[in-house]
Amino acid sequence: MKKLMILALAVLTLGTFTAKADNDRPINVNQLPQKAQQFIKQHFPKEKVAYAKQERDFMEVTYEVVFTNSSKVEFTKDGEWKEVDCKYSTVPVAIIPVQIKNHISQNYPDTSVVKIDRDKHDYEVKLTNRLELTFDMKFNLIDIDD
Repeated sequence: MKKLMILALAVLTLGTFTAKADNDRPINVNQLPQKAQQFIKQHFPKEKVAYAKQERDFMEVTYEVVFTNSSKVEFTKDGEWKEVDCKYSTVPVAIIPVQIKNHISQNYPDTSVVKIDRDKHDYEVKLTNRLELTFDMKFNLIDIDD
């Protein structure tokens, strides 16, 4: 019986901790890190923000901005972009690293980038022809998904 009570308490505690870990809250654009605000002004100057939010997951803070045209940008806590997803348009060319741009123009000349995602290990790029290319941090192509 004692083991059952300890197990129940552990499950309840874990459930409470997990519920607090997923903590999203709406914010104003001027509450974003300065770097994120500059990114929006530079690359999405004509887009209207539908909403912005701060997300807290355990020890990580991120920000998400969604525009009225359904494009979305995710930022790290420092305001660096993590993901740019332009569902119905194309990613601003200035965001795409030159090496990736060159690879795409040479190998897929009739396509554009609709999504780019980066983390510590790689860049993932989705093209208008639905191919998803993955590049390492030295911009070597390491995977293609169709």
